[in-house]
Amino acid sequence: MKVAWRMMFGLVAIFALVIAIQAADKEETLKGTVTCAKCDLKIEKKSCATVIVVAKDKKDKESKETVYYFDTDSHKKYHKPICMEPKKGMVTGIVSEKDGKKTIKVSKVEYDEKEKDK
Repeated sequence: MKVAWRMMFGLVAIFALVIAIQAADKEETLKGTVTCAKCDLKIEKKSCATVIVVAKDKKDKESKETVYYFDTDSHKKYHKPICMEPKKGMVTGIVSEKDGKKTIKVSKVEYDEKEKDK
């Protein structure tokens, strides 16, 4: 009987771990301003970094913006159009945290229609 309980507990633990891993890899869509952390925001000193700045919910009284850094490959792919000219848009990808910074592995970037006309 003890063996059966241990096996059941082990299976439950494995199942919970699998669910947690799957939840961590879920794509999110962020809406905000895609820009350069060095040239526009002045928060980076050494080199350019592509970011999306997302405003918190207006209902939150301590609302402030959150900056999500693009991963290295996404930065190289999407940086040129926004370096000196920020654009409003949506970024879809997998969000994680690395070195105390929120990071997004981008799968898609869409700019607002108004921004395309410029």
